Amino acid sequence: MKVELLSALNDTNVDAAQSSNQRQLAISISSLANELDQSLPLNLCLMLDKSGSMHGEPMKTVIQAVEQLLAQLNPSDRISIVAFAGTAEVIIPNQIVKDPESIKSQLHKKLKAGGGTVLAEGLSLGITELLKGTKGAVSQAFLLTDGRGDNGLKIWKWQIGPNDHKRCLELAQKATRVNLTINTFGFGNDWNQDLLEKIADAGGGTLAYIERPEQAVDQFSRLFKRIQSVGLTNAHLLLSLVPGVRLAELKPIAQVAPETIELPVEIEANGSFIVRLGDLMKDVERVVLANIYLGQLPEGEQVIGHIQIRYDDPAENKEGLFSTLLPIYAHISKTYQPAVNPQVLQSILVLAKYRQTQVAEAKLSQGDRAGAVTMLQTAAKTALQIGDTNAATVLQVSATRLQAGEELTESDRKKTRIVSKTILRE
Repeated sequence: MKVELLSALNDTNVDAAQSSNQRQLAISISSLANELDQSLPLNLCLMLDKSGSMHGEPMKTVIQAVEQLLAQLNPSDRISIVAFAGTAEVIIPNQIVKDPESIKSQLHKKLKAGGGTVLAEGLSLGITELLKGTKGAVSQAFLLTDGRGDNGLKIWKWQIGPNDHKRCLELAQKATRVNLTINTFGFGNDWNQDLLEKIADAGGGTLAYIERPEQAVDQFSRLFKRIQSVGLTNAHLLLSLVPGVRLAELKPIAQVAPETIELPVEIEANGSFIVRLGDLMKDVERVVLANIYLGQLPEGEQVIGHIQIRYDDPAENKEGLFSTLLPIYAHISKTYQPAVNPQVLQSILVLAKYRQTQVAEAKLSQGDRAGAVTMLQTAAKTALQIGDTNAATVLQVSATRLQAGEELTESDRKKTRIVSKTILRE
């Protein structure tokens, strides 16, 4: 298994006469497998909401989704299952999948709906179970809920009782530090989309929307295939820039594929930048976009920075490996002629769609309905430019309903959020 690392500027040519030139740097990262590479063992934890609202058909379909997932696990894989409501419990401790039928039996026996929803308790127990089986494996969690969690009670500036939301985000961030990935599933229409998106983003995973119970099996299967394709883990992008070149101060780096996520950036002691990418899937391109500014540089082809990936290879039981150090070039010229890269422009538009939708949501929450409509229409046009017709339809429908004086349903809001980040899957 090896890392393929590529980079490109949206415009390779730079005007030497300008004191500041803005460029978008697209970085493509892939995990390349050869014929001898085997699939890595999985260490999977399912954190399942068993609150009262999951009673009946929702719980039944979630159990079906888990059973189908169990049937796809290999004997070398590990599974653990945590159920949470007002409190949390481990119903299947972390174990190698030797007897799937026994696990199914315990699942039916112990997964009974009832009680409130405290997400952090389930997340905390799930992380504890995952940590028991991390060696040489891909460690990921599925967190499924149909609720909003408990924010506690706040009187003026004092917090009374636990803030479930804050604790969830802290736990997701801690999980990434020990090479765990958290994926979230919103079930139905009453879950907190801001919270689940933040948990998935902080946990290096993805957010899935199960609008109707019958979609649970397909959504579980889709994400399971994704984690089965992981080849390398704990990947970090290392970026260094030469004097006279800098990162933008506001939202400097974002991932645009396979879904859009704003990525936090840490600064090393030597002034270079480090960005956590998490798990790398085999032959699936990860694309990161960095917003940089170039000052006045000497004429000619100039190295403006370097990129490298640090990663772990569980199959070889090796940690802290490095890809080849790759230089980033720009051509500085007094006779400037644009040299636009269409693929980078596509990535820029993907990020624009996401951020335009974010602005629309912010305007709507502030009571600026007209502003929200304008931004949703703009996002729909951007989606059409990149060929994402499904997203364009969802965004335009939301804009049209707001323009007609209607309120967006919870389903409308959640679909709008999902298509801003990725392609909506029915």
